[in-house]
Amino acid sequence: MDSRWMSAGHVLWLVDGVPVSWAGSTTPVGGVSRVGPVYTPPEHRRNGYAAAVTAAVSQWAYEAGADHVVLTADLANPTSNSVYQGIGFRAVSDWTEFRWN
Repeated sequence: MDSRWMSAGHVLWLVDGVPVSWAGSTTPVGGVSRVGPVYTPPEHRRNGYAAAVTAAVSQWAYEAGADHVVLTADLANPTSNSVYQGIGFRAVSDWTEFRWN
């Protein structure tokens, strides 16, 4: 296994040359960087890859000057929430978006 760093706060994890997980992070603006997207193909889930790439891009953001790293997660997805909380993210707020036509 190895992980390959790409520019602009992206981490792509490869296993035997096959991409197993990817995450990105924005360049810090006003001391804040946003993680996302994070994606792991279904056949590679439950191996810790998403946690590893999310932690790696978060570390990249801090090293790039972020004071705060934020991530938006779906509260209806207990798996991703558990992963993110396990690497140090904590729930700060909840919001819902409505569109009125």
